[in-house]
Amino acid sequence: MKKRTAVIDIGSNSARLVIFEKTSRYGFHLICEQKSKVRIGEGAYAKEGYLQPIGITRAYLTLKSFLHTIEKYQAKKTICVATSALRDAPNAKEFTQWIKQELGLSIHIIDGLKEARFGAIAAVNLLPIHHGITIDIGGGSSDLALLKNGSIIETYSLNLGTVRLKELFFDSSDKKSTILKNAKAYIHQELASLPSTFRDTLAIGIGGTARTLSKGIMKRTHYPLDKLHAFSYTMSDHMTYLEAIPKSSAKNLKHFGLKKSRYDTIREGTLIFTEILSCIGAKSVTTSSVGVREGVFLEQLLKKDNLHFPRTANPSVRSILDRFKPLVTMEKKRKVKLSLALKLYEIFQKEIQDNKIHAKELLWALKLSNIGKTLTIYKAHQHAFYIAMQELNYGFTHQESITIALLLRMHGKQLIHIPLYEKYEILLPSKETLRWLSFIYTLTVFLHEASNSAKIEFTFDNQTLHIKSNKPLYLAKEKIKVLEKPIPFAIIIEDEDSLAKNKALGIEPSD
Repeated sequence: MKKRTAVIDIGSNSARLVIFEKTSRYGFHLICEQKSKVRIGEGAYAKEGYLQPIGITRAYLTLKSFLHTIEKYQAKKTICVATSALRDAPNAKEFTQWIKQELGLSIHIIDGLKEARFGAIAAVNLLPIHHGITIDIGGGSSDLALLKNGSIIETYSLNLGTVRLKELFFDSSDKKSTILKNAKAYIHQELASLPSTFRDTLAIGIGGTARTLSKGIMKRTHYPLDKLHAFSYTMSDHMTYLEAIPKSSAKNLKHFGLKKSRYDTIREGTLIFTEILSCIGAKSVTTSSVGVREGVFLEQLLKKDNLHFPRTANPSVRSILDRFKPLVTMEKKRKVKLSLALKLYEIFQKEIQDNKIHAKELLWALKLSNIGKTLTIYKAHQHAFYIAMQELNYGFTHQESITIALLLRMHGKQLIHIPLYEKYEILLPSKETLRWLSFIYTLTVFLHEASNSAKIEFTFDNQTLHIKSNKPLYLAKEKIKVLEKPIPFAIIIEDEDSLAKNKALGIEPSD
């Protein structure tokens, strides 16, 4: 696969360009994203689906600009896909042939099932989910995929789209109540064809409508983390808000905390979304900032892996390690560090009592513990925090990503950075649990930095932590002496130097 891959997605409402850079076998990141409100399907639904000159012109100019960007970024492979507006258009072939002749760009028109599949590939690989139903509401269609145990079971496409509904109903001069009644009847007629297997308590919202609604909910609830991907909410908490949007006039949409750029189709999209949620029995929604474009890219990246990242390969972590190249990257040394942390986590379980449910965050933080030093060794833990906050995008819940970031930040004498804890408290473990995780993380880093080749054993009894090492831990002793502890207890270190000294004095080592 080429190092840089460009993907163009021509939807009924918008055309988007993304360019991904592959950093290693399973590492990649987004280096460019552009969008234009092409509305290629404008006027088509009232003209038997035929693409109209105004939409064709906008599409041509947008694609021409996209190709200039692709050339600037030196992407070696370009994939262009088009969805419902083109697949519904009787003159789509003439348009694609003209674009090929004028711009040299091949456009692949994909059907609704393929569109749903691409969105599902992205969701199942880049979200912390194993089941659910993906819902991607476009301008002309709504495409769904049923996920179970991390696999795509079934896909389905409905002729329900924001532009389609707008032109058929919402642009009418009828009364608002009549418009809603007719639009709902149309939606219900389409939903009647949805197979009964499409039932799940979790919905995964893909596309502009779902993202816009999630941003509105985040704003209204003063959500502390400015990250849309993997944001989740329960239907019961926000159904009143969602149901009010389609009933609103265009003028009053400003009261819902929504982006102005989405005003033209958000009422239609919200109506479709809430009716689908009701039909499938969804109780909660997880938002995806990835979709068709990422699915197209991942189909290429993971074609030899059955379209799944290996269980231990997180693309965000892999990309961070590839790009920031921490000083200690040898796999053997990294495994030693992780082993030390797991031993400490185990022996302190009587005090922590969390059934080791935070082992994942602790180990990921330790894998990333040196990334801040890539920028500068001064305040490296602060740099690591900011890198993690920006780059831990895929495969983590918000709770997991913020916990990892705070562990990277809490390196030194104190175990908790109080201002950050207070800001993100609703997304974090209890203060007591976080103090333990921070202590284990920091102690592990101290020990590993002082002697990463040492054989170290731990015991904890009578409120005393015994650390035995066959190599010197002199520098670690100084740091550990001033390290805050989650609860009062003593730390006794017996390393190579102290054992030699005791032997010279005739003192037997402790058991």
